[in-house]
Amino acid sequence: MITLQDVQAAAKRIEGAVLRSPFLRADGLSRLTGAEIYLKYDHLQATGAFKERGAANRIALLTPKERAAGVIAMSAGNHAQAVARHSQRTGIKATIVMPVHTPSTKVTRTASWGAKVVLFGETLAEAAAHAHELAQKEGLFFIHPYDDPAVMAGQGTMALEMLEDVPDLDVMVIATGGGGLVSGCATVARALRPQMEVFGVEVENYSAFAQVLAGKPIHVGGPTVAEGIAVRDIGLNPLEILRALNVEVLVVSEHEVERAIALLVESAKQVAEGAGAAALAAVLAFPERFRGKKIGVTLCGANIDSRILANTLMRNLLRDGRLLRVVVEMPDRPGMLAEVATRIGALGGNIIEVSHHRLFSSPSVQDAQLEVMIEARDAAHGAAIQASLAEVFTLRRI
Repeated sequence: MITLQDVQAAAKRIEGAVLRSPFLRADGLSRLTGAEIYLKYDHLQATGAFKERGAANRIALLTPKERAAGVIAMSAGNHAQAVARHSQRTGIKATIVMPVHTPSTKVTRTASWGAKVVLFGETLAEAAAHAHELAQKEGLFFIHPYDDPAVMAGQGTMALEMLEDVPDLDVMVIATGGGGLVSGCATVARALRPQMEVFGVEVENYSAFAQVLAGKPIHVGGPTVAEGIAVRDIGLNPLEILRALNVEVLVVSEHEVERAIALLVESAKQVAEGAGAAALAAVLAFPERFRGKKIGVTLCGANIDSRILANTLMRNLLRDGRLLRVVVEMPDRPGMLAEVATRIGALGGNIIEVSHHRLFSSPSVQDAQLEVMIEARDAAHGAAIQASLAEVFTLRRI
């Protein structure tokens, strides 16, 4: 168990090495949810994630012998970059083991901080096993991403700052992977404001904490946009703290995480990775738990691949009905394409993309097909455009 004093000592130790990030009210998100939402902008750290806090504290506590030997870590990206940066800053050799499918942006950035990057394994568990083998073989000091009291205390400095800036918070909502951040923050919250609610947040394919706390066996796996919290082997030290402090862990879907990513871009003008947006996803997924309360939401990572971000935003527009993809079947005669475009334009729709297939083979009498992507203001506007086209043509939504 770590204590408030451990976190306060960590805060002094890492002062100047880690950004004291802003903690600001998000007006648009507050209006949308009916809660008073404050975002902790820890994605503004030099490496784009909160992991710098724990890494800086752990490295500051190394002995001279450990510093001389060098350090090793395993991570899907954010802990990797944090260890690499603070090792470089203090002149320590760093080796980082990452799963082979880690997003390229995280691999590149980790290497840019001067670390030796080793890609190994399909999962974090496989990468961790290899990192431990290398640590033993080469005499390196292993820095665990979450199951280390010094790392946990460093991560807890985020909550310390949140309560210094907004002392009357009702709730903290914290993205949860291995548990380092949520356990550190919960320790601070319970010590300084015992009545405060603290929630961890996991994504549905990787809900290990929720399963264990419910007395169930761990069963995780599969793809997720929140790869930063895609953890099978949760921290035993964090688990002990969550049990002792009665912290509830909420589970959100992939769609809810993607919606949170999109809302942060559109409403808060902030880019977050899936793990970084998970806390907001919980507020959106469980509105009745948070409505009317003053909530601290951790925006804890921004290292999302640009392709994944673009695809996520497009999928969200399609789900919201602000983008329509329809197939229009029509006679192959002059003026048909113009009529489709005129109907869409008359209602204020914007054609993004068109693919016109003439002499389309079909059992029906129609002999041309038009695939069209249309931008609408909202779902109701999109429905009106679709209804107008359906008055004349045979449609199907794709």
